[in-house]
Amino acid sequence: MNHLSLFSGIGGIDLAAEWAEMKTVAFCEREPFPQKVLKKHWPDAPIYDDVKTLTKERLEADGIDTGAIGIISAGYPCQPESYAGKRKGKDDNRWLWPEAFRIIQEIQPRWFVGENVAGHITMGLDSVLTDLESIDYEAQTFVIPAAAVGAFHRRDRVFIVANISSLRVEGSCAEQILGKSDLSIRQTGKSFQEAERRFNTFESRLCRTLHGLPNGVDRVKSLGNAVVPGQIYPILAAIKAIDDMIQQS
Repeated sequence: MNHLSLFSGIGGIDLAAEWAEMKTVAFCEREPFPQKVLKKHWPDAPIYDDVKTLTKERLEADGIDTGAIGIISAGYPCQPESYAGKRKGKDDNRWLWPEAFRIIQEIQPRWFVGENVAGHITMGLDSVLTDLESIDYEAQTFVIPAAAVGAFHRRDRVFIVANISSLRVEGSCAEQILGKSDLSIRQTGKSFQEAERRFNTFESRLCRTLHGLPNGVDRVKSLGNAVVPGQIYPILAAIKAIDDMIQQS
């Protein structure tokens, strides 16, 4: 299952996608330090540096088969909705959901997964869900704290899971994700405990390198913006299993 990653950061969602046996065919990330991290771990995938200029046509010109992209993820900037900021919402120039939505419209993947802070629930989320519904996607939201997967901080995150309505999925998206998560994890050949262990190793290695080494500020900033891979792994693993069953039926 091919995956396009928008607002990639240091690849938290993309690491989870790899665990779920998805292939990330391209990234979109503008910050230099996260770009270095992505290049190190996914050297063969191109990185686009401006979501505003990324289009289906540009991807295809670069040899990427957009028709084979089954899922798009987007951890679009949280500052417009975060309780830690001024909460200007759509009036904040960092409100970039419209760009993600444009790309979803152009490519029309079978699945979309969005990620944002808990403050998104009371600011902006209704617009996102309405936009997705307007182009025939059915969406459900989940709130998962990082602490639920063994992290040392709470870090609630909102995940928007949407599938295009033409998919032959019986029951709601939420029922499929929750009801088939155990099956999906078995089918990927990994246990949730193994995913959690790998994440904790990933996090601890990064944290140990923060002091006394170059890029310390960039590392802290990138970790603060990153999705904990263990938070989203069960969702992506379930999507992969459900999608495999649909494509085979």
